[in-house]
Amino acid sequence: MRIRPFLLVVFAAVAAGAVVVVAPMVDRAVTEVTLPLRHEDIIRQQASDKDLDPALVAAVIYAESKFRDRTSATGAKGLMQIQPATARFIARRTGGTRFDVEDLGSPQINIQYGTWYLRYLLRQHEGNVVLAVASYNAGETNVARWVERSRHTGREFKIDDIPFPETRAYVRRVLKAEGDYRREYESELGL
Repeated sequence: MRIRPFLLVVFAAVAAGAVVVVAPMVDRAVTEVTLPLRHEDIIRQQASDKDLDPALVAAVIYAESKFRDRTSATGAKGLMQIQPATARFIARRTGGTRFDVEDLGSPQINIQYGTWYLRYLLRQHEGNVVLAVASYNAGETNVARWVERSRHTGREFKIDDIPFPETRAYVRRVLKAEGDYRREYESELGL
């Protein structure tokens, strides 16, 4: 009869050991499903080339496509969901003489163009991430109008001032994902 309590103790110890070993693997698997990361080598390289935070780049990709190469109903293409007109603008500004819209299906080209555009928007908005990310989603013209309206009121433009609910939610999603990527993928993103 004394063997049973001993076996229970041994079983409990083995089960606890298994939980200690398996739990981190389960946590990582859940993270990879709920917060995927792909093409981190391209993200690191392009972020470095354009002096961007790799966590911000990953967050924009997550918000745009969840790292799935697709074409949206509005025609935006690839991981960073770049509109063909925006891609042509980027190609002209960067000397991309042989650019074809189909090239946006390549993760390398898509992330290269998307990070160029993100850097461009950050410059336009003097480093203001909220305005740059809002412009990435709603367009430069809309954001310029919103900022101008805000200037007339004499107060700083904030996320809550974004009149498009979709863009307001998008900016919040990107900012949250940026923190999540920084925390969960520090080594993968070279942070």
